Amino acid sequence: MKFVHIADIHFDSPFVNLSDQEFLGDLRRLDQRKIFKKVIEYIKENNIEFLFISGDLYEHNYVKKSTIEYINNLFKEIPETKIFISPGNHDPFIKNSYYNKFIWNENVKIFNGKFEKYETENIDIYGFGFNDFYCTNSNLENLKIENKNKLNILIMHGTIDGASLEEKQYNSFKSKELKEKEFDYVALGHIHKLDYNSYENQKIVYPGSLASLGFDELGQHGMIVGELNKEKLNLEFISLDEKEFKIENIDTTNIEAKEELIEKLNGLEFKENELIEIYLIGKRNFEIDTYELNKLISNDKIIKIKNKTKINYNLEKISQENTLKGIFVKKMLQKLNDTDDLEKRQIIEKAIEVGLDSLKS
Repeated sequence: MKFVHIADIHFDSPFVNLSDQEFLGDLRRLDQRKIFKKVIEYIKENNIEFLFISGDLYEHNYVKKSTIEYINNLFKEIPETKIFISPGNHDPFIKNSYYNKFIWNENVKIFNGKFEKYETENIDIYGFGFNDFYCTNSNLENLKIENKNKLNILIMHGTIDGASLEEKQYNSFKSKELKEKEFDYVALGHIHKLDYNSYENQKIVYPGSLASLGFDELGQHGMIVGELNKEKLNLEFISLDEKEFKIENIDTTNIEAKEELIEKLNGLEFKENELIEIYLIGKRNFEIDTYELNKLISNDKIIKIKNKTKINYNLEKISQENTLKGIFVKKMLQKLNDTDDLEKRQIIEKAIEVGLDSLKS
C-alpha cells in the first residue's frame, strides 16, 4: 500500500507572533493553501491509496467556512484516495466543529473521541480523535490489534513520553507501550518537528508541521510518503514549503548609532526563499526600539527583530560622578536594588537607558 502522511497544517492560523508586519499573516495563509494543494497534486500523480492527516488540520477558533470548502473541494479531486483525519487539540471533534456540522466528501473518514477501526480486505486502520481541546486519557492501553495477519495502522494526535503537566494534557503516551502494540505504521501529529528514520525500522512517525508556523519551526517542512507491506516499510520525506525561516545574530557592541544599525541591517543578504528573524545581541550603545527599526529598514527578508542586548554602561562608575548623570543613575540604581520583580527591573533599566541617552553631552 502507498500512503501520504501529513499533520499540523493549522489552516487559518492567525500568525499573531510571526511578524510586526500584519500582511505576512495573510501571505502565510495563502502559502498554506498552496502547499496543501501540492499534497493533493502529488496524490493524483502517484495514485496514492491513503492520505493520513494526524490532527490540527485547521484552527477551530479562526477557520472560515470558505477554507473548509476549499479543503473539501480538493478532497473531491482524489475520489479514489481514502482520507483519514484524526482531530487534534486545535481542531477537536466538538459539537460546533466543522467535522461535526459540515458534510464532507464520501472519501473522508473522521475519527471521534474513542478508538475506531476501518477495515479493508488486507488492512485495518485504527484511529482516535480529540473530542475536546484537551485529552488526558485516550484509553490507548486497552487498544488491541484484532488481526495481526493484516497490515495494521494507527492514526493519532498526541505526545510521546510527555513529562510536563502541559504535555500530559495533550494525549501523552509511552513510546514503549506504543511499540508493544506492534502496529506496522503509526501516523502521529502534534509535534511540529519532523521525526522519521531517526532509528532503524522506525514505524512511529511525526511528519512535522506541513508548513512552518514561525521562527520556532526552523528547517524544511512537508510530507511523509510511504510504501508498506508486511516485509518492508519505505519512507521518504518530501519538502513542500518553499519558504524557510532562519535566525540571524547581529552583535551591536561596536555599533554607535541607530542609523548605523539600520545601514547594517539593510546591507545583509539572504536567499530568495528565506524569512529572517534578527537577534540583536551583545552590548548596546543607544536606545533600541525594535518596532521603530521594523518600520525604518528596507530589507524585506527581515520580518522580525528581537532585542537581546544589554546596556553598555558602567552604572556603578557613573553613579559616583558629581554630575546630573551621576545623581540620576544613583537614584535609579536604588530603585533597581529595591525590587526583585523582573518586569519592574526591565522598566527601570529601560528608563536608565533613555535617561542616559538624553543626557549625553
